[in-house]
Amino acid sequence: MMRTRPLKVALLGCGVVGSEVARIMTTHADDLTQRVGAPVELAGIAVRRPDRVRAGVPAELITTDATALVKRGDIDVVVEVIGGIEPARGLITTAFEHGASVVSANKALLAQDGAALHAAAEEHGADLYYEAAVAGAIPLVRPLRESLAGDKVNRVLGIVNGTTNFILDKMDSSGAGYSEALDEATALGYAEADPTADVEGFDAAAKAAILAGIAFHTRVRLDDVHREGMTEVTAADFASAKQMGCTIKLLAICERAADGRSVTARVHPAMIPLSHPLASVREAYNAVFIEAEAAGRLMFYGPGAGGSPTASAVLGDIVAVCRNKLAEATGPGESAYTRLPVSPMGEVVTRYHISLDVADKPGVLAQVATVFAEHGVSIDTVRQKGKAGEASLVVVTHRAADAALSATVGALRELETVRGVASIMRVEGE
Repeated sequence: MMRTRPLKVALLGCGVVGSEVARIMTTHADDLTQRVGAPVELAGIAVRRPDRVRAGVPAELITTDATALVKRGDIDVVVEVIGGIEPARGLITTAFEHGASVVSANKALLAQDGAALHAAAEEHGADLYYEAAVAGAIPLVRPLRESLAGDKVNRVLGIVNGTTNFILDKMDSSGAGYSEALDEATALGYAEADPTADVEGFDAAAKAAILAGIAFHTRVRLDDVHREGMTEVTAADFASAKQMGCTIKLLAICERAADGRSVTARVHPAMIPLSHPLASVREAYNAVFIEAEAAGRLMFYGPGAGGSPTASAVLGDIVAVCRNKLAEATGPGESAYTRLPVSPMGEVVTRYHISLDVADKPGVLAQVATVFAEHGVSIDTVRQKGKAGEASLVVVTHRAADAALSATVGALRELETVRGVASIMRVEGE
């Protein structure tokens, strides 16, 4: 028998995502009622600028007092899509204290304070759902928390930022430089006026922290994630990648150590073979590989940002939380029982592509090879081009620890015959 008393939802934020959530809740109210088993009512919308025109959003629901809204006591679910650390953190904890469950899209807050938020939710018998915090409409969080709960996940590898993928895709397909590709991304609305969070990898790092924590049942914070941006990637790097049958992507990589005693989480540009499925992810799309012992390799692909895709993930969480409310139950909370340490980047083992500017004279290759050997880094291939006293030397290594490679590069810089290190890039996906 369907309950007639509505479940009430408070919406914090009514920007691109929030307004789309409000629109869907209003236009699809009957469908949501059938899917949940009770009416779902939008009870209030907290905004900073009440005079702003919001098409399709009921004006009578608008308020500027977010704290009063979450304290009402009759609110069943609070949806937080305002972003940032404060006031979002305070509003979420206040919502828990007043009996509401929370649906959030706030990757930065979850990556920084996810453990404390989960603890607050558990203390008050509430849900904390956040599918929309990672990769927009692509279902990732729930498959990791629920569908793969009985499996052992060893690796999560993927493209989790649409802005950077658009820029790198344009550089690859058209030969454009970074600045030119960024300008195009900005003109099309893929990049913010200040793109720092995207192009310097902060956005992807927050998502990597969330995914690693869920995948490995351990606590991984934003500060644990090694982060490198993609602003230094050049057209020359793409030319080198093509010579190797590769392209370049900004990847989030979360791995369990081979001995199972630690994990790593990192974000950085990397060359990947054109044969790898991630190489064909174009424009502003996202794609993530999950490698598990029993399930094998799973790929999740789709739009990773935007109002409608992100709102889709938010609505999915709203339905799940409302169903839990009706059943007087809660969904899965934090699982951090493994308490695995996060290893530093220096211990990460991968392949490397190093481009050196060297003097074009006999013996240079031998000197460079000796430095690699002295630091225990094995060379896979070498390409050399010389012209008018100058030469470029491209070295691709076998798998080596990051610390050993860093020491090698430091020693190379000391050689008189090495004029400079043009670029260093990891090679993944092999």
